[in-house]
Parts: sequence; C-alpha cells; structure tokens
Amino acid sequence: MKTFLLAVASIVLGTATVSAADLAAHYTKASTMAAAYNWTGFYVGANVGGQWGSADPATSTVFDPPGYFASASVSAIAAAGAQRVNSSSVTGGFTAGYNWQVNQAVLGLEGDINYFGFKGSASGSALYPCCAPTGFTVSSQVSADWLATIRGRIGFLAAPTWLLYATGGAAIAEVKVNFNFTDTFASATESAAIRDTRLGWTAGVGTEYAFGGGWSLKAEYLYVDLGRSTVTSANLLGGAFPSNVFTHSVDIKSNIVRVGVNYKFGGPVVARY
Repeated sequence: MKTFLLAVASIVLGTATVSAADLAAHYTKASTMAAAYNWTGFYVGANVGGQWGSADPATSTVFDPPGYFASASVSAIAAAGAQRVNSSSVTGGFTAGYNWQVNQAVLGLEGDINYFGFKGSASGSALYPCCAPTGFTVSSQVSADWLATIRGRIGFLAAPTWLLYATGGAAIAEVKVNFNFTDTFASATESAAIRDTRLGWTAGVGTEYAFGGGWSLKAEYLYVDLGRSTVTSANLLGGAFPSNVFTHSVDIKSNIVRVGVNYKFGGPVVARY
C-alpha cells in the first residue's frame, strides 16, 4: 500500500512540473508601439525645374476714312501683328504651406514664389496692299521674371509616407511687353508698353514622399494661365494722323515641371502596434 501511494505522489508531482514548464515556454512579451508618420503641420521647402510657355502678342488698328491707313492696310496689320512667342527656361524658388491629415486624406494650402524666366520676341512684316512696295513691320518683346502661386491641395495616401495630390489656385506674375510699329511709306512709328501684374490661375498634380525626420521629396506639374492684358495707344508719329488708335494685347501660358524638398515642423504622431 505504501509503495502504491509513493508511486501516485511521484506521478502527480511530475505532471505539475511539466505543466509549469509548458506555461513558461508559451509566455510572450507584449508588442511595442511604433510611430506612424503624420502629414499634419507647417512646412517650408525649395524647388527647381523647367517652364515651357507661349505668348500670343497681338497688334491691330482701326480704319477711319480721314485716318492714316487704307481699309486693306488695317487687316494686313492685324495679320502681321498676330504673333507667337515661345519660351523655355529653368525655374526655381521657395515654398511654404500647411497640411491637415484626416485618416487617409491630406488637405493643404500652399504658396510659392519662383524665378519664372519667361522671355521671347517676335516680328512680322508685310507690304501695304494699297501702296507696294512700301510696307511695315510689327514687333513685340515679352517677359515675365517671377511667378507666385497660392494653391489648395487635396490628396490621398497610397502608403503612410506616400502622398498623391491635385492642386489648383491663383497664379500671379508681372507681365512686361514692348510693342513697336514702323513703316516705309512715311517713316511712321508707333510704340506701346504693357506693365501689368497679372492674376491668373494654375492647376496641376503631384506626388510627395516622406522619408523621416520631417523631410519629404516631391515632384509636381503645373499649368499656368495668366490671361490677357491689353493697352491702347494713339501716338503714331511721322504720318499726318497721330490720333490713329492702335490696340495691343498679350497672354501668357506655361507648363511647369519641378522637383522639390520640404521640411515639416512638428505635427502629431499617431501610435500604432
């Protein structure tokens, strides 16, 4: 009997030891929390790229029976004055903005000022239909040195650190144009200038990738339309009719492709397991 009880006690103690060892083997340490990137916050940055644009300067005058030009000359001047200027240049500047992240969406407001570098000229000549071989020349020089934009941004996160967005808003630039008219009929000359700070519009798309410590890289395309500026003049010299009215106008459009780097200050960090 004593031998039987000792055997039973040995079995019970062995089972308890195995259970304790089994519990120790299945113990797991609680998972730690990792910080997820959050896009909310104020940021500043710089960008560089290229612009490819065009302008359509135009010069025209009017027919007046006692005026300087024959009716056929008016249409000829308008045809020669309808010109095209193409421009391409390096562009670059500085950016500042603020983002709000709401779940997988990112909303933002961004402004920038950049060297624009738009510059070009065109010239057109023709014979007077009434009075060949005398003729005339119309020339124009167009430039816009700087460009600023104020845009909204709306995007979604393809990944926690990868943003795809659309953007659009106002575009501002100082447009400068010089127009000149000369002829060989009476050595007549006329000139006018446009100096206009234009408020136009811009729209585009972009992508931005955050790589830690508040830094991010972006690539962006913008289309810019600065609209049309117009000026009139009545300073025809050399002919007998200086009051003959000319109308000059220009518009500028541009495609901009650029890359940039941004640095975000602060903003909340969301914990995740």
